[in-house]
Amino acid sequence: MEKISPILARKQYHFNSIQSGSTLKEALSKMNCENSCYLIVMDDDNFLGLLTDHEIAGKAMLSKNPAEKITVNDLMKTNLPVASSDDTVEDCMKMMCQYHVQQIPVFDSFEFKGIICSDDLLNEVVTLRNEVFDDSSEEGVF
Repeated sequence: MEKISPILARKQYHFNSIQSGSTLKEALSKMNCENSCYLIVMDDDNFLGLLTDHEIAGKAMLSKNPAEKITVNDLMKTNLPVASSDDTVEDCMKMMCQYHVQQIPVFDSFEFKGIICSDDLLNEVVTLRNEVFDDSSEEGVF
């Protein structure tokens, strides 16, 4: 099975990151502009956690505070499973199922490399499947 490092190489994680002190209103605006279901929480180039639409729905909606008073730090998810760029697509899929998450941070030697999400893995599997079937049909197998 394919490694996740080529997937990470195609992504630009810095576009959907936010600081922990930002407000929920700022985070929602950024998620909307980036058309993303998660934001990477970074302070001084240090990965702190993830803010996902699931966390917002589960925590912020129950809060009595307005969106301008709720911070990303109040909502972000911090205890996530971690992958390395040497892991395979299959390894990450198993991890997502085991821990019931849709995003996994990737580290190499304690250095943050990016986020692999379920959409990334699905796209990779579909692309690989198409390549296999395209090659097979050209060889006259079908």
